[in-house]
Amino acid sequence: MTRFHKEMSIFEALEAEPGARDVFESHGMSCCLCLGAQSESIEAGAILHQVDPELVVGELNRLSGQEP
Repeated sequence: MTRFHKEMSIFEALEAEPGARDVFESHGMSCCLCLGAQSESIEAGAILHQVDPELVVGELNRLSGQEP
């Protein structure tokens, strides 16, 4: 299982965990449609969408079973 972190690219997160798409979209981040997803970090994407990066990373880690 993948441990998500703020510096991870959005593409890596989507590739590692299919449910990551739902997490991003729940925060208004349409990352699957964005060309920047391949190189943009989770942190940069979250900040761009005015979302706390720690919140997104926490949800991704809970989704993958890496955090309670």
